[in-house]
Amino acid sequence: MRVITVILVLFLGLLQYRLWFGKNSVPDYLALENEVDRQQVDNDKLRQRNKILYADTDDLKSGVEAIEERARNELGMIKEGETFFRIVYPNKDKNRHRNKDPAINNLKESQ
Repeated sequence: MRVITVILVLFLGLLQYRLWFGKNSVPDYLALENEVDRQQVDNDKLRQRNKILYADTDDLKSGVEAIEERARNELGMIKEGETFFRIVYPNKDKNRHRNKDPAINNLKESQ
């Protein structure tokens, strides 16, 4: 009877060792759980970004207003019948008032 008790205690000790220090142990589980939580937060951010991008593409596909807005902001285009005002600064410091749009900069430099 004493031998069986020793064997069972030894077996219990081995199982406890494996539970706390072996492969797929409790610390490994907790680390993976934290990684899953972090990945879910990253996925939520990406889902939100994708929603914004889908809304933007849908707006570009269906509406003219978004296309006009992009043409104005990114390409510096104007509509027919609109008046375009250009502010000219003195040539003392050319780079100080440079516009971010290269098309407008080329227009300024060519005149």
